Amino acid sequence: MCPEQISQVSLPAPLHGAGEALRGQGSPGWSLAAVLIAALVVGPLLAVGWIALFPDENIWPHLMATAMPRYITNTAVLAFGVGGLAAAIGAGSAWLVVMYRFPFSGLLEWLLLLPLAIPAYVGAYALADFLDYSGPVQIALREAFGWQSARDYWFPAARSRSMAVLVLAGALYPYVYLLARAAFRELSGGSYEVARALGAGPWAVFWRVGLPLARPAIAAGAAISMMETVADFGVVDYFGIQTLTLGVFSTWLEAGNAGGAAQIALVMLAAVGMLLAFEKHSRRRARYHGSARQPRPVVRAPLQGARAWAATLLCAAPFGFGFMLPVLVIGRHALANPNSWFGPGLARALGNTLAVCGIAAALTVIAALVMVYGTRLTGRRLPRTLLPLTTLGYAAPGAVLAVGILIPLAALDHRIADAWLALTGTDPGLLLTGSAAAVVLAYLVRFFAVAEGAVDGAFGRISPSLPMAARSLGRNATGALREVYLPLMRGSVASALLLVFVDCVKELPATMLLRPFNFETLATRVHEKASLENLGDAAPAALLVMAVGLAAVALLARTNLRDRP
Repeated sequence: MCPEQISQVSLPAPLHGAGEALRGQGSPGWSLAAVLIAALVVGPLLAVGWIALFPDENIWPHLMATAMPRYITNTAVLAFGVGGLAAAIGAGSAWLVVMYRFPFSGLLEWLLLLPLAIPAYVGAYALADFLDYSGPVQIALREAFGWQSARDYWFPAARSRSMAVLVLAGALYPYVYLLARAAFRELSGGSYEVARALGAGPWAVFWRVGLPLARPAIAAGAAISMMETVADFGVVDYFGIQTLTLGVFSTWLEAGNAGGAAQIALVMLAAVGMLLAFEKHSRRRARYHGSARQPRPVVRAPLQGARAWAATLLCAAPFGFGFMLPVLVIGRHALANPNSWFGPGLARALGNTLAVCGIAAALTVIAALVMVYGTRLTGRRLPRTLLPLTTLGYAAPGAVLAVGILIPLAALDHRIADAWLALTGTDPGLLLTGSAAAVVLAYLVRFFAVAEGAVDGAFGRISPSLPMAARSLGRNATGALREVYLPLMRGSVASALLLVFVDCVKELPATMLLRPFNFETLATRVHEKASLENLGDAAPAALLVMAVGLAAVALLARTNLRDRP
């Protein structure tokens, strides 16, 4: 999940604002286009349900008797472990940077965002390399104590479920941090001052005032972290943890049973749906009644001596683990293997990534513009009912979407090929699943909510008088969009393009399942090289993925700095 998408996981509020000025004045084509786009986005999720409920070969009893309990247990342990640890790290660090001044507190406030730029699977490769028997930690221990082999000492397994929890929490805690920091900052400083005046110490102020009031925001961030954990493929595959996502891959690719894979995917959708409902319930209670006057800002209390440096270390630790460790480990491999930067595989993966992700980002933003604008124009109920449903694709794991996209597209592909062969006598091959079209469609469905949230927010910030003036000057709905809305929304549209592009670059499971033969992106190249224990060749692609992620974090930091009171 990308930085500015936290508020976009929830279903959008009812449309209002600038679109009201033109409602009912658009042509039926806008309404039809909105309905078709909604069907395209929601269709793969419906396909998953249909394939799961009506499989060619029902292996559900076999799954429940064998692998499914293990998949569910591992997924639940990871999700709750990551959610709890991310909540503790995110809320604790947010409280420290909002309430106190200590060495480097202003810098750390922004550095704590940087792990968002590191895909969790890159963090997993770096941690395993750092802690493995041949890694620098164990080498240093053997040299320091004179140990000769692994039989001479005990060391925790570098690839285990507990390490996966640490890696995922280190990559995902910023979701909690962002929401908790905003919640702590929005509270009036007078609330904390009253608590201190009544004799509450620092811990009591946190537990009795800050934490209860920010609890909905913390719970929402933890739920988002848990959803990302359920959807993860790279970490669990590299560490060999059998989760629901890995079950989809093994049942489909190894056992050759698409119906069984869809049934596992449906269980994943149910789990994500429960987490999404919990997140929405938390957000519904996230607003508290406050004074009509401007709340008094929080005045950060200075820390001195050991307490100040302890706060610095506590905030620096998640940044160091979630960002610095992967960057240093991957960077060391990249410097040690300079020839890997010039291999044809990297250039081809980079070109594929730029082409596919660029096309997907452009199509996604265009579709979001048409969907939101068409829904705002129409007075019909169907488009307005479907718009919130289009955000569900964002909550669906990539592996689930791959099941719902590839199987129907493959059937359509074969029908097109058979019809073309009957008409012309030549076989055109697989036009959709044999190209990157399926990957582009998966990106569009997966990240449509990101573009839709940015576009809808931009429409809402435009004064209704402007499109009304355009109408009075003879402009139709299309003219108003081209001459009024788009010039004013240029910045929001550019931000949406960047955010969707970044998410597409980092997406791994959907790309792994849907890419055509011998087609690599940066994400798949990193995963395949790292799976072969070849971090030297994986490092350049990993650094490029992280660089793209940093662009999104920079956009987030700029937005937060502009909106900061």
